[in-house]
Amino acid sequence: MAAPGAGNPVDSKSGKAPVAQRIDPTREKLTPEQLQFMRQVQLAQWQKTLPQRRTRNIVTGLGIGALVLAIYGYTFYSVSQERFLDELEDEAKAARARALERASGH
Repeated sequence: MAAPGAGNPVDSKSGKAPVAQRIDPTREKLTPEQLQFMRQVQLAQWQKTLPQRRTRNIVTGLGIGALVLAIYGYTFYSVSQERFLDELEDEAKAARARALERASGH
């Protein structure tokens, strides 16, 4: 008797094509040929999706890099806009000048 799913691709009873079954190689006893065939199919599927995955990875990496550079640039920009330390230094200079005037008696 032929293996299930082998031979005629259309089931004569229902008129539908057989559906692939998910196989867990750790639970079912598979021959080395079947395991090798599974590896070949997995490799073929992986190679088929590799260019698409590579493109998505590049786009994602560029997006993350752009976000990091934008945050870095914005941080430098916002820090350069902060003038409160300059104002504090000006006030400190004025206070020192007033203290020197008082100390000199003028």
